[in-house]
Amino acid sequence: MALTNAFRDFVADAVADISTPVLFSNANAHIGVGDGTAAFAATQTDLQGTNKTRKAMEATFPDQSQGANVLRFKSSFGTGDANYAWQEWGVFNAASAGTMMNRKVESLGTKTSAQTWEFTVDIQLNLA
Repeated sequence: MALTNAFRDFVADAVADISTPVLFSNANAHIGVGDGTAAFAATQTDLQGTNKTRKAMEATFPDQSQGANVLRFKSSFGTGDANYAWQEWGVFNAASAGTMMNRKVESLGTKTSAQTWEFTVDIQLNLA
C-alpha cells in the first residue's frame, strides 16, 4: 500500500529536525474509515467519502509486535460508530486534520449498530 506525500514530508521534516511533528503514538494515532471509492492519489490528505470516522488506538498500540519494520495499529469501532459501508481506510496522527499516513480503497463490508468492529492495520516499512 502506498504512503501519502504528506507522510513523506512528515518523515523528511522529522529526520531533518525541520519541525516537531505530531507523532503516530498511542495518544495521537487514529484509524479512519469512510465510504469513499475514489482511487488513491498520493496527494490526498484525508479520506474521500461523505461518511468518515476516526477512532483512537487501543491501549498498547501502535506497536512492533510483528517485527522491527512492521507497525501495528488497532482501533475499536463501537455500536454507535461508522455504521455505513466501509470502502476506504487510513492511518492518521490526529482525531481530525493532521497527517494521513496512507489510504487504502477496498470494500470491507457494511457495519451496523448491532456490531462492534476491531480494525488492525499492519504497515511494513521497507527502504527498498
